[in-house]
Amino acid sequence: MSPSDPSSFLVGIDLGGTNIQCGIVDTSGTIHGRSKSKTNPEQGLDAILDRLVTSIEAAAKSAGLKTDALRALGIGVPGPVDPATGVVHEAVNLRWSNTPIGDMLAERLGIPVVVDNDVNVALYGEAKHGAGMGSSHLAGAWIGTGVGGGLILDSRLYYGHYFSAGEIGHIQLYPGNPLGMKTVENVCSRTALADRILQLVRSNRASMIQELAGDKWPRLKSKVIADAYLKDDELIMEVVNDAADRLGIALGNITTLLSLDRIILGGGLTEALQEPFVERVRASVQRTAFPAIARQVEVVASQLDDDAGVIGAALLAIERLGIDCD
Repeated sequence: MSPSDPSSFLVGIDLGGTNIQCGIVDTSGTIHGRSKSKTNPEQGLDAILDRLVTSIEAAAKSAGLKTDALRALGIGVPGPVDPATGVVHEAVNLRWSNTPIGDMLAERLGIPVVVDNDVNVALYGEAKHGAGMGSSHLAGAWIGTGVGGGLILDSRLYYGHYFSAGEIGHIQLYPGNPLGMKTVENVCSRTALADRILQLVRSNRASMIQELAGDKWPRLKSKVIADAYLKDDELIMEVVNDAADRLGIALGNITTLLSLDRIILGGGLTEALQEPFVERVRASVQRTAFPAIARQVEVVASQLDDDAGVIGAALLAIERLGIDCD
């Protein structure tokens, strides 16, 4: 089957707590059309389903295709997923619980749907075409609205008994802290960093962040945080570096537990903060990992960025459905 054959086109969707990234992908992993929209989870499940369908239609149009030419859909969702049933057990950012999103989308679209965790599909994309190539034992940590994670062990996505393997964001770093201040996600996500920065600025700590944010203040996005960080703003460096150190401790412990050879950092915050953030996390991982030889673990940034989840979801659908790529 050649990529120019309409029957070789699939949909890949990265469904996040903030954005829906949608792409029309051929069997070689090349994206031919895209769309992006807001998730707006507060509007409920039906509204998200409507936006997913609209996003697919927009991406197909940008690729010069009709939706009935699409062969299958792969979608990554932020939370533990049973990949065999397409049921999302719990997606905190979307306010979903035991949601059969695979069946719901298949009914609306009339094509097969493969559902997996959002970082799993991004990590799968990186393993096939990005920063994970050549590695057999790797973890992914995607830092954005929340903190998501995934694992590939012996060159295969690893789920565990409860389908929650790799959920680094929900590892408790500080179990004695109050609710909302216990986990990796509570202290290392972009949401957590923004809340901490606002708290410190309102306590009269000096920072250029308010000036950089302009009329966006106090809604701090990754780009604004990164602008201040890369300009060596003392307060922002303190907050970001502290989060990077804590993230590195969690990832270093996972390296010790699973004997990983590579860790990939992705997500909007990582992309905005660039190599200084990756280097800070890397140093923390290498201080933490055991034994000494495990400190050789590579800690690298995603190469595919926003495309990782889109490409990975589509390619995973190809694998799971046994689609012929000849």
